Amino acid sequence: MSCCLGYALVDGNEAAFSVDVSAITFGPGVLREAGEQLRALGAKRVALFTDAGLAKLEHVEVARKSVAATGLDVAVYDEVHVEPTDMSFRAAAQFAKDGRFDGYLSVGGGSVIDTCKAAALYATYPAELRAYVNAPVGEGRAVPGPLPPHVACPTTCGTGSECTGIAVFDDLELKAKTGIASRRLRPSLALVDPTATRTLPAMVVAASGFDVLCHALESYTARPFTARTAPAGPGARPMSQGRNPWSDVGSVEALRLAGRYLVRAVRDASDEEAREGLAWAATLAGIAFGNAGVHLPHAMSYAVAGLVRDYRCPGYPQHEALVPHGVSVVVGAPAVFRATAATSPERHLAAAAALGCDVRGASPADAGEILAGTLRERMRDTGVPMGLRALGYAESDLEALARGAVVQKRLVDNAPLPVAHEQMRALFAGALADG
Repeated sequence: MSCCLGYALVDGNEAAFSVDVSAITFGPGVLREAGEQLRALGAKRVALFTDAGLAKLEHVEVARKSVAATGLDVAVYDEVHVEPTDMSFRAAAQFAKDGRFDGYLSVGGGSVIDTCKAAALYATYPAELRAYVNAPVGEGRAVPGPLPPHVACPTTCGTGSECTGIAVFDDLELKAKTGIASRRLRPSLALVDPTATRTLPAMVVAASGFDVLCHALESYTARPFTARTAPAGPGARPMSQGRNPWSDVGSVEALRLAGRYLVRAVRDASDEEAREGLAWAATLAGIAFGNAGVHLPHAMSYAVAGLVRDYRCPGYPQHEALVPHGVSVVVGAPAVFRATAATSPERHLAAAAALGCDVRGASPADAGEILAGTLRERMRDTGVPMGLRALGYAESDLEALARGAVVQKRLVDNAPLPVAHEQMRALFAGALADG
């Protein structure tokens, strides 16, 4: 039987999809509304989360003054770690617990927003860190109840964290990224001020832009929601439910915008149209993957970032090895989409077309290579590292990379085809060959 929205229904499987979104206010200058918005949400004592670099820029001061002007008490936490770790999550949670805050404001990229989510969670419902972390790395315990209001103000154009219930960090012991996922982590309000991206270095724009692009691609090509077994009740319906009619709309438009604006936004910081368009693409892709989930490129990225040895990326802190999230995602994406194209060649071709590729006359058999080639062309155009070798990896790392990725069950299970250890290893081998 076919759903009227274009998805085939299967007896015994899911027949419904959920739409969960943050409230969103988008536009130049909306950062100045942070104080009024928090007061309207009932906050009186606010924790403002940011990182040390951003704390020196005007965006944080604009937000802080906005909160103070409304008469709310505000305390700044500027020790967020770029690409958070279990240690930095614990430190932030201790600050939040000691401060007894009833409202949260995050001004920064995904690292800041995710850290703020985690801090609010552990301050409100104290537990050992891995209690709420996704299984099998952690217990996967459900968040017990609602969290204080959180207004998220992104200063990058990529993560979409302001629209999702996901908080990601590096587990230093496991040398892999993992995360916490719950609808209750979703910020109460996303204040998206595209002018906050004007000061971003080119490589930061490129990395965050490829995160946008992969969010949209992975949501659009994920396992369909109708492939899941029907849940026992509405509360058991997963947040990452698979692609669905709602996520399709946001994914395609985000791809179209990224195809038009990504390269321009990287090459010219003064191109306000491009950076605003990319910021809107990030918001749309965040809404899409917040309801559909992502899959293999993100699963692989957790291992790529967690096992880094010496790589340092221009535009990011240089005191430690670090692979920016968007870079760690996109280096594996061409190999993944070559492999997944057979599951839905029409979608892979449509995605390539949305990114600006001329697919007229292409056959279904061409879909994977066309989409992979389109991605690689955009990577070259923006100076992003091509393949795993550019990040310092070699054949001897394939086993460890595969082990670190295959345990990301929430992501791997959302892929449109089954992937066990050997298949994951083959994907990493493909990403190594893309160098």
